[in-house]
Amino acid sequence: MNMNPIGAHGLKTSMAFTLSALALIVFIPTFVFGISTAQSFALFFLKVVLICASIVGYAFAMLSTLDTKRPAMAITGVASFLAGLSLFGLVGGIFLAVVGAFGAHIVYWLHYRQYRDKVATYLTSEQVLWHYTFRVICGLIFFFLVSPLVPVIWLSFNAENFFTFTPEMLRFDPEGYSLKHYQDFFTNNEWQRSFKNSLIIAPIATIISVSLGTLAAIGLSQSHVPGRRAIMAILISPMIVPLIISATGMFFFYSDIGNFLEGTLGMGKNLVGYIKVILAHAVLGIPFVIITVTATLVGFDNSLTRAAANMGANPVTTFFRVQMPLILPGVISGGLFAFITSFDEVVVVLFVGSASQKTLPWQMFTGLREQISPTILAVATILVVMSILLLTTVELLRRRSERLRGMSPA
Repeated sequence: MNMNPIGAHGLKTSMAFTLSALALIVFIPTFVFGISTAQSFALFFLKVVLICASIVGYAFAMLSTLDTKRPAMAITGVASFLAGLSLFGLVGGIFLAVVGAFGAHIVYWLHYRQYRDKVATYLTSEQVLWHYTFRVICGLIFFFLVSPLVPVIWLSFNAENFFTFTPEMLRFDPEGYSLKHYQDFFTNNEWQRSFKNSLIIAPIATIISVSLGTLAAIGLSQSHVPGRRAIMAILISPMIVPLIISATGMFFFYSDIGNFLEGTLGMGKNLVGYIKVILAHAVLGIPFVIITVTATLVGFDNSLTRAAANMGANPVTTFFRVQMPLILPGVISGGLFAFITSFDEVVVVLFVGSASQKTLPWQMFTGLREQISPTILAVATILVVMSILLLTTVELLRRRSERLRGMSPA
């Protein structure tokens, strides 16, 4: 096993450069995240400077005595764990151990120019700097988008019926954590009824969205269709128009349809309510299907359908045997987006539906208005996990679609 810490270029940077870069890396996040809680700016700034000086001094001693990275990471990790264990307990010790070991890795990564190992050799120093700066910016954007979800997920395990962190939770005391809010979701009749309604409405609305959206995308992909740009704009308008406006229009439109179904056809009021909500959610999901399927059809080879027609296949057979297998990743992706849209939607169902069609987001909205229950946080966590799984599936299907169309290596 190669223990040589020197990167592919075989050169070390100067100690001054390494320590200066390390000080900057430590100073910026410490200052930004700590300034909001500082009581005295002068005292806070002094603390930040002392922290940076301590870390830089430790890094200098480490680089002066250890030539290899792994022993330095091990020693730093153990020292950080002991410090965290004495100050914050076991969880704090583990967290600081990971941070310390990663910090030691960064020090040697800088000092031995290992940041040059993963980039092209012809890049200038400015280009290398931008290469990693761009990744840091992307990481910060990802953190900005994801960080609000962390308190929600964390508080969903609160042992108390509070929306705030208890002292036991902050100490990572096991007594401060509980699964009772998840248990309440799976045992409470109100929550389970709304969950079942969502499981009834969302899949049916998704099937309608996929069927109509796929046919619309295939039709609009034909160059001979007149006014296809205008038609496309109209079909995707539900995702552009503010939802409250769409919901208001749907309320009047589906009211007339409901009166017709109840008065003329004699359908039950409850069934008509489900039909209205399903149709409304299908309208919201169709634009996502059209967009994803249209994007898939961009790389579709139309000569395949002509070849199938020359071999005697009718249009239906050509669609299911030739076209559908190639655009299937886009169809499924659009279906997943339509399902998420229907499953998470609350504004339209408030206008179009009734109490019998109360969905899970509607129940969450009602819970926030009438009774503040941490069960809402447990439900939100479940929805977040479902969304992550569905979006992961969408990404895998996107990559499969690119491989099938030859846009990426297998």
